[in-house]
Amino acid sequence: MTDAAWKPRLIALDVDGTLLNPDTGLISAAVKAAVHRAIAGGGQVVISTGRTVLGVDPVLDELQLTSGFALCSNGAVLLDVATREAASVETFDLAPVLAELSARLPGVIFAAEDLGIGNRVTAEFPAHQLEGLQHPTTVDELAAVPAPRLIASWPGRRPAEVVERLAGVELPSCTYTLDHYEPWVTVTPEGVSKGSALEKLRAQLGVLGSDTFAAGDGDNDIEMLRWAAHGVAMGQGPAAVHAAADEVAAPVAEDGLAAILDRWFG
Repeated sequence: MTDAAWKPRLIALDVDGTLLNPDTGLISAAVKAAVHRAIAGGGQVVISTGRTVLGVDPVLDELQLTSGFALCSNGAVLLDVATREAASVETFDLAPVLAELSARLPGVIFAAEDLGIGNRVTAEFPAHQLEGLQHPTTVDELAAVPAPRLIASWPGRRPAEVVERLAGVELPSCTYTLDHYEPWVTVTPEGVSKGSALEKLRAQLGVLGSDTFAAGDGDNDIEMLRWAAHGVAMGQGPAAVHAAADEVAAPVAEDGLAAILDRWFG
């Protein structure tokens, strides 16, 4: 958007790598202040993350957000921020994708979201990677229960190896994205992305499509950056994310999001 009078009304913000610096595990004071200036200036901030409901709770607390909505699990779960309860949930049949990923990524382990509780896991994940309880289960048992989000982790591998192994692959009856921090595949219901969920929420809130903004740094942000009237990729993100955006900000370590938001709300 180049119109000097334009100001976004719906502001969709990714968490890890956009609001929060993964190297420090913190949201900087500058970014927090910029988010609050945006809210005070009339913007509706929607946290849009691959994290589960449990994973987004501490982010909402740190930002002191008490109203509105957050999109969790890459858009599969819409969270009412005031009540911290799911307003809507979309789930999918895990069986076909479990079989496909098990064949393509030998030794892969899985975690299926157990909404508001934690995850059902086929092997233990490091505690910092998953929020809530980890309930051990078999792949067959995992396949029997639909879920809003599935994580496939390839232990001991690099994210680039996952990208290479799944290049050009269409997994059955689902939407999936790859992580550039962990050797992970994040799987959600078919057709569900941050972008699709934001479009539903935009219509529900009565915000014009031309008044939307999004910022993110990962593969799972590409759809929402394309969806937004003005999409901003964080500087440390990969080339594919930069290509999907209207603008590239400074990296999260340099408070790139704060500088962008302060253009309109500073």
